[in-house]
Amino acid sequence: MNLLFVCSENRLRSPTAEAVFSHYRGVNALGAGINPAAARTVSRDLIEWADRVFVMEAFHRELLLEKYPDLLNDRRLVCLNIPDRFAYMDPELVELLESGVSEYLRPD
Repeated sequence: MNLLFVCSENRLRSPTAEAVFSHYRGVNALGAGINPAAARTVSRDLIEWADRVFVMEAFHRELLLEKYPDLLNDRRLVCLNIPDRFAYMDPELVELLESGVSEYLRPD
């Protein structure tokens, strides 16, 4: 299962998610950011690659739906509602990610 995690800059939240879920059996995880200066910018190719797309905040969801409506029709897009206040690998962030994503790791 391919999971794409999207935040603003791809510096803290989505790289944490990538690190955490890359260790799950049968899961490939990548992080990306919506801002042009992000470490890895979200793209059509990344969305096409993903089985599930997770965004950290509602405005990320809205931007993706606006920019890639054709690609997101058949992919599950989930907002985790995780604010931009955590450091990389912060234990609270890891806990929020694991609790928010776990129900979506089962096949459809």
